[in-house]
Amino acid sequence: MSKQFDVLVIGGGPGGYVAAIRAAQLGFSVACCESNPYADPKDEPRLGGTCLNVGCIPSKALLHTSHLFAEAGHSFALQGISVSTPKIDVPTMIARKNTIVDQLTGGIKGLFKKNKVTLLNGRGSFVAHSEGGWQVKVGDEVVEAKQVIIATGSKARHLPGVPVDNKLVCDNEGALDIDAVPKKLAIIGAGVIGLEMGSVWRRLGSEVTLLEALPEFLSVADIDVAKEAARVFARQGLNIQLGVTIGEAKASRKGVSITYDDKHGQAQKLEADRLIVSVGRIPNTDGLNAEVVGLRLDERGRIDVDAHCRTNLPGVWAVGDVVSGPMLAHKAMEEAVMVAELMAGQSGHCNFDTIPWVLYTSPEIAWVGKTEQQLKADGVAYKLGRIPFAANGRALGMGETTGFVKMLADATSDRILGVHIIGANASELISEAVVAMEFGAASEDLARICHAHPTLSEVMHEAALACDKRPLHF
Repeated sequence: MSKQFDVLVIGGGPGGYVAAIRAAQLGFSVACCESNPYADPKDEPRLGGTCLNVGCIPSKALLHTSHLFAEAGHSFALQGISVSTPKIDVPTMIARKNTIVDQLTGGIKGLFKKNKVTLLNGRGSFVAHSEGGWQVKVGDEVVEAKQVIIATGSKARHLPGVPVDNKLVCDNEGALDIDAVPKKLAIIGAGVIGLEMGSVWRRLGSEVTLLEALPEFLSVADIDVAKEAARVFARQGLNIQLGVTIGEAKASRKGVSITYDDKHGQAQKLEADRLIVSVGRIPNTDGLNAEVVGLRLDERGRIDVDAHCRTNLPGVWAVGDVVSGPMLAHKAMEEAVMVAELMAGQSGHCNFDTIPWVLYTSPEIAWVGKTEQQLKADGVAYKLGRIPFAANGRALGMGETTGFVKMLADATSDRILGVHIIGANASELISEAVVAMEFGAASEDLARICHAHPTLSEVMHEAALACDKRPLHF
């Protein structure tokens, strides 16, 4: 007889492992299957998915190291600290990153053991619907589960004419293991991953050029934030070219040669030591056998789900990058908890309007809710409060005065509609805005809350006051 479970989770990334743990906490017998070893030295499947292994966590480790390097080389002297010229040991930096990844991915195995989640090694693929639920092949065995949660994530999108070898031409995975500082680094794509990786190597000494197909920089962000970011990144030395059309890339012993048309349609050629291809990600439905059981996909290859992540198949759910919405680890986790609680008959909840976005550049960029251009397009009357970090005592003391907090509130109800931050610790500050918006708070509510002094959070407080044209320190 095949192994039987109440719930089988296909995929062990942020959506998958969180779904498995929460379902187990709710009393279900749970298994989670994973097949990707992510360069594991023993070639065993690694939990944590793209985020922990080749995405969010390792990239932030590199960003932190490069930030410290830049601080030592450029900012220490301004504070009266004298140090010799800093040198970067790239192998040590990469080894530290790998140690962090190993610790976190191994930690998930410990969480599975604690919560009695069975880990199955192998890729999950549907076999058939049965009286007991669903038969799914995992490796060489077939298991049966009453309900199935698909959390197979996404994979890097590649470009025709730009073959990736993850040596000279890298996608997001190879970009995390570059073994020396390239003199010249080219990046195709000026989105989140491109900007973060560009920031890492620019700080460490690379001459970085980003080639972006879109005519506008960071069009997904609020227009004022995008303008400020473009200005700051240009000052830092990031060469961002917009509206380009990529031709091809050829790698040789001398490096990589990229041909493209610029925004004026003129043919251009760029020579670089390394190339990172960062043009987004595509849902990973490989091997699911979706067509065998009739699992419906949309026109972009994502699994078609309703607002509660139910697929068209009874007892089958899907979460994370493999469904519609932003490809963010925390969004996948929220969906995972919602699905597990709905399966248990609870009122699972995921508010897609309050999912925060973060870019871990320097300065950091974060936002939640509507942008000013979206409100204008929707014809929504709004009021605006904007306060620069340069007016904040803590920011001045830290030497981190770039950027601002911008708050948008409904002109009539005063309900907060969006908050946009570019500045130090934006990734942490945005959480206050998320909480406020989740509970329908008004800008006046934040204006009436006492914020500790001196802290960066006071910029949020002043922005709320500014919505009513009564800031106290600007």
